[in-house]
Amino acid sequence: MFASFFAKRNAKNLNDEQYRFLFEEAPLDEVVVFDTETTGLNPKKDEILSIGAVKLKGNKILMSEKFELFVKPTREINEQSIKIHQIRNIDLQNGCEAREAITKFLHFIGSRPLVGYYLEFDIKMINKYLKPYLGITLPNRQIEVSGLYHDKKIKLIPDGVIDLRFDVMMKDLGLPIFGKHDALNDAVMTAMMYIKLQNIEKV
Repeated sequence: MFASFFAKRNAKNLNDEQYRFLFEEAPLDEVVVFDTETTGLNPKKDEILSIGAVKLKGNKILMSEKFELFVKPTREINEQSIKIHQIRNIDLQNGCEAREAITKFLHFIGSRPLVGYYLEFDIKMINKYLKPYLGITLPNRQIEVSGLYHDKKIKLIPDGVIDLRFDVMMKDLGLPIFGKHDALNDAVMTAMMYIKLQNIEKV
């Protein structure tokens, strides 16, 4: 009931009809898995540096339709931030302006459900730019892989303590971990995890 109310209110707040497609019915059996790299972990003050995403149709990762771009921040990245994501200021010189990046991302995802690892944070980062631009927040259904993993695992763990670290889940699911840490690679690994979780009864 409340979800329906907020969805309708969100749709009414859209200030550009060109983006009404975000509220249309999603293509059958398709989702988008995405990840962001940011200057930090505070959506109120930090900025997106890169977005990586892949489309999934059924059990297939459509690498031919991958999405990857860099975003120019409004200020220089500090050294501590660079150590985490390995994105340097020089790497962003030819990046997109934030509004252009969000526009391209919206056209890529359409109305498809969004899948991610600790997706709430990435959604908040996108909404930080989207709300002032179009008056809305992302209306797409959201699917959290750590939640899927937890729900499958909880029946087997008597004390309910489940390790939801990314690398731990990948290893437990028998999936390869790519050496390079960036938004696109993280999105692909998350996509592999999502497919595996959709196709097994227990983990």
